[in-house]
Formats: sequence, C-alpha cells, structure tokens
Amino acid sequence: MKLTLRNHALDLGAKSYVMGILNVTPDSFWDGGQYAAVEPAIRRAREMVAEGAALIDVGGESTRPGSDVVPAEEEIRRIAPVVEELVGSLGIPISIDTRKARVAREMLARGAHMINDVSGLLFDPAMVEVAKEFDVPVVVMHTRGVPGTMQQMTGYGDVVSDVRRELAERVRYAEASGIKPENILVDPGIGFAKTAEQNVEIMARLDELAGLGKPIVIGPSMKSFMGKTLGLEPGDRREATIACCVIAAAKGASILRVHDVAGVSKALAMLDHVRKMERPQTQKVDR
Repeated sequence: MKLTLRNHALDLGAKSYVMGILNVTPDSFWDGGQYAAVEPAIRRAREMVAEGAALIDVGGESTRPGSDVVPAEEEIRRIAPVVEELVGSLGIPISIDTRKARVAREMLARGAHMINDVSGLLFDPAMVEVAKEFDVPVVVMHTRGVPGTMQQMTGYGDVVSDVRRELAERVRYAEASGIKPENILVDPGIGFAKTAEQNVEIMARLDELAGLGKPIVIGPSMKSFMGKTLGLEPGDRREATIACCVIAAAKGASILRVHDVAGVSKALAMLDHVRKMERPQTQKVDR
C-alpha cells in the first residue's frame, strides 16, 4: 500500500518505517525538555534524518499520564517555527502530534504532511474537518479518557479484542465523516489506558489488528511498561525498545514511532535483510 503525504509517498508494503519523535515541550518524560527551544529541536530533527528516520513527528504538548492540557496558542507558539524550518529544509514528511484541530490546521497550512491524534479524534470533533480539508493521512490512536484519567480506565474483557473493536468504531466514524479510507492509520496506544501487562499482550498479539485493514503505527519507545516488566529506568530502556520495535514490525506494524532512531533503524534494516532471504514454502511432492 502506498501512503501519500502530499508530495511524499511511503510504500508500506515494502518495509517498516521509523518515525522520529521530536518533543518541543519542557516536560517530556524522556528528553526532559532538551528540545524545547527552536535550534536544538531543528538540530535533533536533522540528526534523526541522518540516523534513518523516514518521518518526524513534532509535538508541543506532553500527553504522558497525568499531564495537563496545553492551550492551543501555546502549542502553536512552541512548534510553529520548528515546523516551518523542517518543512522547508528536511526533505521528509512532517507529522503533527496534536489533539487540537486549530493546531493541526495551523501546521498543515505551513506545509506539514500528516496528523497524529492520540485521542483517536475524540478530543476535538473539528479534527475530522481539518483532515478532510487538507487531504492528509491521520493516525487514529486508541485511548480512553484523557491523560489525567486514562490510567483509571484499564478495565478490559480481552484487551486486544476490545482495543480492536474500539479502534474499528473510530475508523468507522472517521470514514463516515468523510476522511478517505486510504488516509487512515491506526495505533493501539501503547501506554494509554493500559496496564504494563496489557501493553505486553498487545505487543504479543499485534498481528490481530491486521483485520482492521489499516496500516499500523505503534509507539512503544522507552515507555513505563518496560520499566515495570524488566525493572528498567527510562534511560536504560533502549534495548527493550529495539526488541519491541522488531517484534512489532515482524507482526505487521508499518511505522515505528521512536526516540532512538539510530538503534531502531539498524535493527529494522537487519529484519528487512532476513525477510528478503525468506523463501515461500514449496508444495510437497508425494513419493
């Protein structure tokens, strides 16, 4: 499947792609705000391209558990100069990580190529109109509640079946609202309204989301379920992140959203080489 992002295209059937995370915020759980200023953010984006990123996901609001809503004006102030510079110079698609239609519209008007909505189009109903107006892909992520309440909403019968059903509802809503089917991607929302054990189960059964018929985006990068499962502090989760990304790609994920672009890119390159050596099963001959 070809994913069209304005003047860019990704062949999602050929390989899995790395989306580099660029948090232009003072309170990121991972980078601690070191890219909150314009110049460090632009420098990091260029580094990630050199490390193998096929897309850059720019966000101006932390959505970690317990985080507060950032006003749209402040979100725009943080990311607008970064997006303008990257769109004009980077040469790869720029995704906007936002729940707010106004922020998405402002950044798409500046040339951004994609919307990554962690609310699954639930936070701001006007987001569907923006996606339609600019005819760009939109990532519909699974979550429940808002960052301040989502970790109180982890009751599932079967987490994978329930996430798949709830994502299917959001996909139907998006399509019924007029977003083109080929512009919709899905994300199971690792770390959003899920326990550590539930996140691991989603990783193990990720291929069950293929029935949604949409490209899968996943962002396990450095998240707390690795810490709770393996007893790792945030700075010690690189290897676990790489393992999760290889597992996810092998189970059908099209785009891996990560902080450690260099490490994940190398691991996926090796996976691609192994896949190329796979031979189709030949029909057994009776003797």
